[in-house]
Amino acid sequence: MCVCIPTYQERDSLPGVVRRLRTAVPLADVLVIDDNSPDGTGALAEELGAADPQVRVLHRQAKEGLGPAYLAGFAWAADHGYDAVVEMDADGSHRPEELPALLAAAGDGEGADLVIGSRWVDGGSVHRWPLHRKGLSVGANTYVRLALGIPVRDATAGFRVYRLPQLASLLATPVASQGYCFQVDLTLRAVDAGLTVREVPIAFVERAEGASKMTDAIVREAVVRVGRWAWERRTRQVREHLVRRDRSRWHHLEEAT
Repeated sequence: MCVCIPTYQERDSLPGVVRRLRTAVPLADVLVIDDNSPDGTGALAEELGAADPQVRVLHRQAKEGLGPAYLAGFAWAADHGYDAVVEMDADGSHRPEELPALLAAAGDGEGADLVIGSRWVDGGSVHRWPLHRKGLSVGANTYVRLALGIPVRDATAGFRVYRLPQLASLLATPVASQGYCFQVDLTLRAVDAGLTVREVPIAFVERAEGASKMTDAIVREAVVRVGRWAWERRTRQVREHLVRRDRSRWHHLEEAT
């Protein structure tokens, strides 16, 4: 299993997160995906890797968004033969100590293909968030759930476990989403593909160091893309309904004659 941790300006928080992760799940390998952080996060990650062979570093040339960083990490994990991949933030908001519960839900045999560490299911919680941030997240996830008609309460969550073969099938067509909409995109693909998606409650803790990567552009991307996907889905559903209705009519006519 490979835990992918994208970084940009995470020098203060990364060592603690990696240390806690290696303690919580000793068998996990860690891939730090650094987007050429000006604060030297990439160099620090190399130091962590030199001290621990289960920590690897993937350097990227520039900051291109969360989606491209994760796609690069997924490709690296696939090339190195892993059977599962984890998404996890470097800022401490995703508690490494909760990863074993997500891995248990993925498990073997009847385990889920996608496990989401969810803030908005029973037992989930958010700590140190101002009211407007909580309202934004709840509103965004309600919008996604109703607009797309998917039974997932935290489709924007970024603490996840994917089975790698199933994830590869989801990425058969290009993924254009850049920011947090990337999570919605893959959730929607998983649901449409008939994969087993399970939400496990987590306690999300607002970062103690650094600044949030949430921007107005990320919010706009999510609103526009989800709206477009919803329109496409509803249009396709109407078209399929009309086709089924016409086929049924022809069938009855044939029986009558």
